[in-house]
Amino acid sequence: MRRRYRGNDWQVVRIYWGKTLLPREGIDIENLVAKVLKLGDLVNYQAGSVVSRTLINRETGTITLFAFAEGQELSEHTAPYTALVQILDGEAIISIAGTPLRLQAGEGVIMPANKPHSVKAVTDFKMLLTMIRS
Repeated sequence: MRRRYRGNDWQVVRIYWGKTLLPREGIDIENLVAKVLKLGDLVNYQAGSVVSRTLINRETGTITLFAFAEGQELSEHTAPYTALVQILDGEAIISIAGTPLRLQAGEGVIMPANKPHSVKAVTDFKMLLTMIRS
């Protein structure tokens, strides 16, 4: 993991799946509130990496943008909460409980809690992950 400064915010470059590591003070959320957002423009690709940007981090859930370089992946893991993945750009394979699903920009999938899942970038792709804690 390493941090880099882009524009007015910090982005965390992560190679693994884990707790969001982006410090809250690194995101000026006030600059995003009540404005029209082009979500795909809020996170940038980096060759050979997975980049993430947490937009909302609350006790009740998180909303995180990801940019995967082609060929990058998150290995199989589970999460205790249901999550919605929306593909913003590119193409990915998301496997849920051993079933691979090929998704393209404009498509999404609901990942059930406690089911193993993995993500692999077929091309450079961006996704929005909405995780609800309940």
